Amino acid sequence: MAKTKFPSVFDIPKDIKSNGLRPIYYIFGEDTFSFDYAKSILEKVVNPKLASEFDKETFYGSKTSFAEIISAASTFPFGDGKKLLIVKNAEKPKDKEKLAEYANSPSDFTVLVFFHEGSITKPETEPFKTLNKLGEIFESKEMKGEALIEWIKSYAKENDKNIADENAQLLIDIVGENRSLIELQLEKIFLFLGDNKEISLESIHKLATELKQFNIFDLINAVGRKDKARALEIAFNLYDSGTEMVQIIAMLNRYCTALAKINELIAMKLSIQEAAGIVGTHQYYYKDYLDARKRYSDNEILNAFRALLNADLSIKTTSLDEKTVLTILIAEIIGD
Repeated sequence: MAKTKFPSVFDIPKDIKSNGLRPIYYIFGEDTFSFDYAKSILEKVVNPKLASEFDKETFYGSKTSFAEIISAASTFPFGDGKKLLIVKNAEKPKDKEKLAEYANSPSDFTVLVFFHEGSITKPETEPFKTLNKLGEIFESKEMKGEALIEWIKSYAKENDKNIADENAQLLIDIVGENRSLIELQLEKIFLFLGDNKEISLESIHKLATELKQFNIFDLINAVGRKDKARALEIAFNLYDSGTEMVQIIAMLNRYCTALAKINELIAMKLSIQEAAGIVGTHQYYYKDYLDARKRYSDNEILNAFRALLNADLSIKTTSLDEKTVLTILIAEIIGD
């Protein structure tokens, strides 16, 4: 059976423009950042239609049944306007069939917004089948890769700024893939830029120095220079600042993979911009990759991959302290 596809939560503004307010918005998925986005969009549209502050309520599915929520949705508002009911943990109630019944004959004065954390395993069952048929269910997917870059560009454009793909990727590499954190850092960049429109490499560098004492690029540069003491200092700082061991391993693996490609790229005589794109770094940093490749032989890069594999296995299958694993990893990559 083909997997059911649902419209994205980011289609809600377009949907409102085309179809007006729907009586129900059932939003599900792993990306809770998008829950906040959808909530702000819907509140912006519905709040002016509320005649009383008592016509806006929040329910929690962990404490309330759908029957109780539907009863509240069916109760007339205090004034002549709309009611806005927000339901969090919508995945919790057991009496889900009640929502399908209500969806077929909803109150015209109530906007019901449900937030369901996680996936829907059986979309062909009720109430999801009915909600999907009525166009009232939206998915909130975790964004990665090109989709996340496009979101950053879109968010920048909404704030009258521009950012190139490579700079958006650089921002992700520094901040991580959490959109709440990315949004927070973009707001800082907007303030730094003032009236300037372009989010430049300079503005992202400034952000990187303010985020924390060290960032993953400092670690990569220290490893590239074979500065073991500095690399250990930075690695421990990153770990103590909350960077997960799996993330450190992933970034170092990506770095070693990039180094392994360098000689082939040199032979292809590509431009710096093209080569940097293939390696997965900003062209500003590509010269550092070239310098690092001169320090690491093919055999040393192969040994680095073995060390990364061993470190990954150690944190997943042994009780060895992660800082000990990190120390061994850095030592084995850089060597004597």
